Amino acid sequence: MEPLNLLYSIDDSYVDQFKVTLFSVWQNATAKNMAVYVLQKKLLRRNDEITEFCGQLGLAYFPVVIGEEAFKDAPTTNRYPETIYYRLLAHEYLPEHLDRILYIDADILCLNDIVPLYRLDLSDKLFAAASHTSDTNIPELVNKLRLRNFESEGYFNSGVLLMNLELGRQEVRRQDILSYIEKNSLLLFLPDQDILNALYGHKTLLIPDQIYNYDARYNILYFTRSSGKWDLDWVIEHTVFLHFCGRDKPWKKDYRGRYSALYKHYQHLTGRIKT
Repeated sequence: MEPLNLLYSIDDSYVDQFKVTLFSVWQNATAKNMAVYVLQKKLLRRNDEITEFCGQLGLAYFPVVIGEEAFKDAPTTNRYPETIYYRLLAHEYLPEHLDRILYIDADILCLNDIVPLYRLDLSDKLFAAASHTSDTNIPELVNKLRLRNFESEGYFNSGVLLMNLELGRQEVRRQDILSYIEKNSLLLFLPDQDILNALYGHKTLLIPDQIYNYDARYNILYFTRSSGKWDLDWVIEHTVFLHFCGRDKPWKKDYRGRYSALYKHYQHLTGRIKT
């Protein structure tokens, strides 16, 4: 059986968080045959540690080194670092035999099986993603006006992306992305996410955020939205990806969010994997 292809984009400062995320995916997946690809500008200093960690879990690890020159002509600033291009142009750097891959941010905890999402029929869609209106705190209609994509089903969060690599190689073009940034830089709040929505929102399949991209900051809103159904027990039983969006992160000592203990539990289990 073909492996589940997983994609991450990290630097050396995020290796520990990446390991917790990856362990939680592995722990809860019904299929353990996985190939892990990590986008990185240059080979991570902790590359050997990642290799050993993946080996302990029986996973194949493939560092994808973008290189120092890959985006030297692309528009970049402190607000738009070159890493914003990595996810959207991942198909340019991944092996051509891969037809799909699941991108996961490293500030995410997996609570349930990823296989149903991974096997989702994408048909003619480039991506599958969940919609987070809270990402910009801007009403959906205003986002559509701002990004001029009225065919999109919502404002998609780029933290979890199921990618149709086969179609992406045909339709996602580097120059389209660079040109859009040059023309619309003043309108972009979350650059790669805005570009995803502006250029490819109409080609993105909407998946439920309470299942596949639950924003841990807004548990009260989820509870209210569901008339009290989506409580802690429901999340643990049904939610696949718990996303710790924003500046407050559960690995920080001063974090007091509702899911702090849950994250620390997986962090503890990850620490038991000796490398």
